[in-house]
Amino acid sequence: MDGLLVVTVSSPAVPAGCPSCGVLAVGRGRRRRVLHDVPGATRVRLIWRQRVWRCDDPDCMRRTFVEQVPTLVAARGSITMRAVTWAIGQLRREHATIAGLARQLGTSWKTVWRAVEPELVKLAADESRFENVTTLGVDEHIWHHVDSRKRGPKELTGMVDLTRDEHGRTRARLLDLVPGRSGKAYAAWLDERGDAFRNNVKVAALDPFAGYKTAIDDKLEDAVAVLDAFHVVKLGTAAVDEVRRRVQQDTLGHRGRKGDPLYGIQTILRAGAENLTEKQRARLVAAIEAAPAHDEVFVAWQCAQQLRSAYHQKDLAEGRKIAEKVVESFHTCPIPEIARLGRTLRRWSDAFLAYFTTNRSSNGGTEAVNGIIELHRRLARGYRNRHNYRLRMLLAAGGLTP
Repeated sequence: MDGLLVVTVSSPAVPAGCPSCGVLAVGRGRRRRVLHDVPGATRVRLIWRQRVWRCDDPDCMRRTFVEQVPTLVAARGSITMRAVTWAIGQLRREHATIAGLARQLGTSWKTVWRAVEPELVKLAADESRFENVTTLGVDEHIWHHVDSRKRGPKELTGMVDLTRDEHGRTRARLLDLVPGRSGKAYAAWLDERGDAFRNNVKVAALDPFAGYKTAIDDKLEDAVAVLDAFHVVKLGTAAVDEVRRRVQQDTLGHRGRKGDPLYGIQTILRAGAENLTEKQRARLVAAIEAAPAHDEVFVAWQCAQQLRSAYHQKDLAEGRKIAEKVVESFHTCPIPEIARLGRTLRRWSDAFLAYFTTNRSSNGGTEAVNGIIELHRRLARGYRNRHNYRLRMLLAAGGLTP
């Protein structure tokens, strides 16, 4: 056929016993069975001449049975095991979709998924994939955007292995996804892993969410909680933005518009001071000097830059000194937004300062895994089944190793 390679295969004739009673069976010829194999330059079909036997024992309930070759194809399957292995590799490394694989194999979505799913379920049930996890990250994400009554909770809590290798590099991999965004969901998952897993975790990275922190304190008693650096800097940047908007309203009585001094520097205020060009610095100075009330924005920006600089110090001890100074001083600032930021950092002070005693541990790898999840969800045009979603994301984000 055009665009199709057909290969006929058969096994050698050997004696076979009845699977039920063990009596030597009598051959009844062969039957044709069409199998889909790994596509190359063209699609491939295997015509398997499958042997059929008859059991002559009158007391046996089984009259006939057929040859089974598990290394070739699963019982009642139509996709070869080689093609299943190829499909799993494509899903894991090449950002493939089930629909795309079905087109290449010349079959349907359901046929491909029914062949792949049992292998993924088997891998997900293997508890050995939770071994040697010493650094654990946690974060939430939204997996669907429809009515929760139809599809269940929108939020999932994801656990990520952030353990560093012998070279100090973090190779993040998704460990699991559980329904809900709460400390209860995280704590229940930690309970399921057992004492050996929990005792092995030494560092637990998280975003500033009290629910996850409570679960870490309750279930990971030997672990050091570390507040994610990105989210801390984001809190500082958000405080500056709030000050800018408030001063804008107080001085001009309206939201920022084109031509307003503070509106013109909103992106500059979000950048690091060391990254500003001379032109940007001049615009910043001009906007601050446009009105005395703008000094409040400049002070807030300097505070955010001080917070940011703690993470950019090459010497961790120096960075910790700056962080300690931030914790001790920000809550006393007369600018309400910065004072609120200071109170937040004081409340999270142990987890905030732990960044400098755990060799810069962070939740960055967890955010990278979330990026992979978002990519594969877009490729699939969304998911309707959370079970399928969990298996696909575990495979794509390194949680399952075929």
